[in-house]
Amino acid sequence: MDECALRRDFYGQRIILREYNIDEATFESARISWEELEKIYRNYQAIEPKLRSIGKEFVDRYFYDVEKAGIHSYRYRAKDQGHLLEKIIRKRNENFEKYENISSENFYKFITDLIGIRVFFLYREDWRQFHEYVTGIFENNPELYIRDSIRDFDDDENHFYIAEKPKVYRRTGDTRIYDDTLIDIRSDGIYRSLHYIIKYRGYYVEIQARTLFEEGWSEVDHDIVYPYFKDDVMLKDFSTLLNRLSGMADEMSSYFRRMKEGREEEKR
Repeated sequence: MDECALRRDFYGQRIILREYNIDEATFESARISWEELEKIYRNYQAIEPKLRSIGKEFVDRYFYDVEKAGIHSYRYRAKDQGHLLEKIIRKRNENFEKYENISSENFYKFITDLIGIRVFFLYREDWRQFHEYVTGIFENNPELYIRDSIRDFDDDENHFYIAEKPKVYRRTGDTRIYDDTLIDIRSDGIYRSLHYIIKYRGYYVEIQARTLFEEGWSEVDHDIVYPYFKDDVMLKDFSTLLNRLSGMADEMSSYFRRMKEGREEEKR
């Protein structure tokens, strides 16, 4: 979204509402003014180049050696400006008490995915090596986990640590591969992904880790369905079908791997 479009939006046309499928009732219940959203937009514009630089530094420092990290590949991005405003509106609507005090001066303390990194596995069982790698290089103290976005924010830019208990979203029917003593296990039935929030260089970095097959489904689903067409039955049905296919592909990949390991064991 360019600056001219934003200006037209804030002073009349409300392009953001239309572009991100936000109705007037949702915006009104968020109880945030267009003027404050505009300030957030301007302030984010000012720091976005810095966030991109931090993201690049992070992946170069920790994920460049993919074998050491236990991953197949990775990519990173700074959050899209329009998506930032859309997320703030939706979050205030969903949980106003938690996001009531968000402003142009502190939004980076509330939004933990301004810097987003995706890492990919060939096999879903590879999560353990990656998990041990991440928790081995970053301080993982539950006392540092975010409970209050403002009070718990550490202003020390050189203090790097895990800011939330790592989470895994697993599919219904997944075989058990995650240890709930190491990670917060959640399930919405169709989504499989590991999530880590790292405090780094004065901002939060969100790491999402998933298999290549899972990423394929997720990218299609986010491009077409989430979050703008959640109520479209036909699109949801097709997304669910694609999700099942990606899940089957993951299971087959794991099976192939076990067969290979079995063959290698037989040769010894």
